[in-house]
Amino acid sequence: MTIRIPFSVAAAVVSAAFSVSVSAQSAAPAAAAKPAAAGSLTDPAKLNEKAPESFKVKFDTTVGAFTVEVSRALSPNGADRFYNLVKNGFFRDIAFFRAIEGFMCQFGIHGDPKIAAVWRAANIADDPVKASNTRGMITFAKSGAPNSRSTQFFINLDDNANLDAMGFSPFGKVTEGMETIDKIYKGYGEGAPRGNGPDQMRAQTEGNAYFRKDFPKLDYIKSAELVK
Repeated sequence: MTIRIPFSVAAAVVSAAFSVSVSAQSAAPAAAAKPAAAGSLTDPAKLNEKAPESFKVKFDTTVGAFTVEVSRALSPNGADRFYNLVKNGFFRDIAFFRAIEGFMCQFGIHGDPKIAAVWRAANIADDPVKASNTRGMITFAKSGAPNSRSTQFFINLDDNANLDAMGFSPFGKVTEGMETIDKIYKGYGEGAPRGNGPDQMRAQTEGNAYFRKDFPKLDYIKSAELVK
């Protein structure tokens, strides 16, 4: 049975928010992309490469693999940020910390609090909504304030068209492995303080140590890589 999430709950798809925009440089083909040197994640301002017009990312998780196909035309600033995070190894040991049956699953708080701290204020400018938040579409989470997208994302588990008017701009879609997304653990439900799931502020300051101690059933992204 599909659970319909009220508008007020949908509005709470959040990440910590401050405003900064992503600058663009010349793109390199996805196949040629190489991970940046260790430590690059500590300086978000340097990770501003322009993404290819389309590219794919394969995720390996604790419940299987899935692939996201990104179209930069849908959300240029969003696609650029996602591309730079993938290319520079952000998505390693990253928890799906908020997963709600019939709504969405959310991820993107880095497991190392030092890295999480430098990205909390590294926000990008909003993009117009050019595609609907249908099942399988991937979108940035945000606070509701303008230009508040950073490193948190969610994948729609159902058709959530009510999010479109709220400015949630999809930039890609799960094209393979949606069954993996459906397996992600959802037993903790909504996050604190609305529910019994993880508290995002504690997650930001304590990282994966908090998740593993208090929410041992959470699933994780093990790795993400650019593919042809």
